[in-house]
Amino acid sequence: GQRLAYYEKTKNRDLAILTLLLGTGIRVSECVGLDVQDVDFKNNGIKVTRKGGNEMVVYFGEEVEHALKTYLYTTRKSTVPLSGHENALFLSTQRKRMGVQAVENMVKKYAREVTPNKKITPHKLRSTYGTALYKETGDIYLVADVLGHKDVNTTKKHYAAIDENRRRRAARSEEHT
Repeated sequence: GQRLAYYEKTKNRDLAILTLLLGTGIRVSECVGLDVQDVDFKNNGIKVTRKGGNEMVVYFGEEVEHALKTYLYTTRKSTVPLSGHENALFLSTQRKRMGVQAVENMVKKYAREVTPNKKITPHKLRSTYGTALYKETGDIYLVADVLGHKDVNTTKKHYAAIDENRRRRAARSEEHT
C-alpha cells in the first residue's frame, strides 16, 4: 500500500535523477540546482552551475533524454510546486526543490536494492562515468571538462591507474610480437 504508492509517485523522478547522474557525471549539488529551463531537448544539453559558480552546458544521450522526458511529462507536470520552488526540476514529495541529502539517500536506497553488498554513492556514479568516458576516449582533458574539474591534474590523479594498466598491457603485447 503506502510504500508502493510512494514508489509509484517517485519512480519516474528517481529514475531521471539516477540516469542523469550516471549519464552525465554531474555532481549531486549541480543536479539539485537544476531548473526546468536548464534542460534543452533541442541540443540534449543541461545548463549546469559548477562549483565556482560558472555555467556550463553538459550534453546527454538518448537514455537520459528519455528518462527526463518521462519524468517531466508525468510526475513533474502533475505536481504543483510550493511557492518559491516553481522552477525546480526535481521536486520532493513535499513539492519543494530536492536537497543534496535527499538525492544521496535515494541513490543509496536504490543501490542497496540493486547491489546489496556494494556501497554505491553518487560520487561513485560520477567516477564510474568518468572512468567509462576516459576508457572510451583516452582524452583526460575531455573528462576533466565534463566532470567540471578546474585542474586537469585532479583528473589525472583519479585516472592514473587506468593509464598504468594500459601501459602494462601495451608492454605485454610488445613482448609477444
